[in-house]
Amino acid sequence: MENGGERATFRAMAEGTQADWAIIGGQFRGFAAGLADRVLAHLGLLDGDFGGFPIDRMQHSLQTATRAHRDGRDEPYVVMALLHDIGDTLGSYNHPEIAAAILKPFVSEELHWIAQHHGAFQGYYFFHFLGMDRDAREAFRGHPHFEACAEFCGRYDQVAFDPDYDSEPLAFFEPMVRRVFARPLNSLYAKAVEGV
Repeated sequence: MENGGERATFRAMAEGTQADWAIIGGQFRGFAAGLADRVLAHLGLLDGDFGGFPIDRMQHSLQTATRAHRDGRDEPYVVMALLHDIGDTLGSYNHPEIAAAILKPFVSEELHWIAQHHGAFQGYYFFHFLGMDRDAREAFRGHPHFEACAEFCGRYDQVAFDPDYDSEPLAFFEPMVRRVFARPLNSLYAKAVEGV
């Protein structure tokens, strides 16, 4: 992160000038250009984190994305599959929402919804073992993306705990992450990165 360089002079945003915001905007564009690097670095925190599962969370992410890729899904879908559990490190109680927030500016509304709600849908496969309602996903029945989320969990997420599966390495997915994160599709701040 850039700590030096020119800085704005205001003490309250209401005092900001065009010159101040030109400085901030210029630095924002540079910082935003490094987002894919930061996302990939954070994903690396899942490496070696087993949490009792048969494989670590990084291998689960790679396996989920590999399965989606080999099934012919497009790059935004594969990147969503790769990052769907990136929130595990900071959001122990709401990891799907963290992943969804990271992905939201860069993917379709459907892929964002899948990332945001996959926790309840994945619960179909194990909630009953924890004294929880395995049918929690039924609260979303009738939503236009219900079936897409159920399919994501059934075809890619819940089966991605196989220690013998030959997943692609992270390097295989890095160019996809960079392409998907190159430009926001839907963001309040999208105009700020124009011309990057």
